[in-house]
Amino acid sequence: MTTLVAAASDATTRAAGRASGFWNRLSPASRRALRDGPIVAGLIFLVYLFVDVAPKAGTVGFDALSYWIYSIDDPYAITHGTMGSFVYSPVAARLFQLDSLLPFWQFLWLWEALLLGTVLWLGGRRWWLVILAFPPVALELYHGNIHLLIAAAIALGFRYPAAWAFVLLTKVTPGIGLLWFAVRREWRSLGIAVGVTLALVAASLVVDTRLWIEWWEKELLVSLRTPPDQPQIAIPLVVRLAAAAAIVTVGALTNRKWTVPLAAALAMPVLWIAAFAVLAAIPAVGRPELRSREEEAANLASESASTADDARSNANDARVATHEDSRPDAPEPARTAGARS
Repeated sequence: MTTLVAAASDATTRAAGRASGFWNRLSPASRRALRDGPIVAGLIFLVYLFVDVAPKAGTVGFDALSYWIYSIDDPYAITHGTMGSFVYSPVAARLFQLDSLLPFWQFLWLWEALLLGTVLWLGGRRWWLVILAFPPVALELYHGNIHLLIAAAIALGFRYPAAWAFVLLTKVTPGIGLLWFAVRREWRSLGIAVGVTLALVAASLVVDTRLWIEWWEKELLVSLRTPPDQPQIAIPLVVRLAAAAAIVTVGALTNRKWTVPLAAALAMPVLWIAAFAVLAAIPAVGRPELRSREEEAANLASESASTADDARSNANDARVATHEDSRPDAPEPARTAGARS
């Protein structure tokens, strides 16, 4: 296992080195073209979706409709895989039930504003435009799914592990990202993520036992056996889960946080193109304010050790300097026998 991790780490490092070397050999004009060209193309695609496709197809908010149209009394009434079907757990059904109090167009505007705000938060000042130009994010904004909220939960989950409950109680399988905590033996974070999820499930089971049975039979088992008959990347879930587990394990052992959103995207129950909007979490996962408490403790210990080493080094330097200062610059001349007293 150690050999495989080392090999994967070396391969990643070599690839990054080759990419950096290629980039450095380019002229400034070529760099600007490679940097800005994809961003401009992505923004054009985003505008095309909302300005040209939306009026003709009338499918903006296709997925968002599922979070508005259902009744909490029977949230799984619409057949799985059809327009408007609600597929998440009863806890999520309770979370979204107030959406129907608004007319759909008002809900959709607020929902899109939430998703855009999530893009801005994930990207920050430096990366928000890049994220907005990422084609899966454009599709996500068009359809109104929760992949961007999953991305935010993953980014927050490093610092606040309870955020993983949102992932586990909606899409479920992207929870494979929790292997990060298990591999790194960050048991406190893992315990919080799992514990909060189980507490919510336990409370929900008391209130919505019938809904849990219906969700299990009508949604979860059906989705695992028969994916929706819609455009998707048709790689079996079992294969993708194995690949995702390997990716996040290597990432945990080599301290590469970006592997967690990548693994979560691959582990989606259905691999839509828009599922890769989860990769929008990558710019956010490295923020200092989102470091885990274990990581902060390790950094503090490392800084303390470094400070102690510096102090010892300075003390040694001071002793050497004092010793050298106490030595005479030149030997005193010997007194002769005839010298006057």
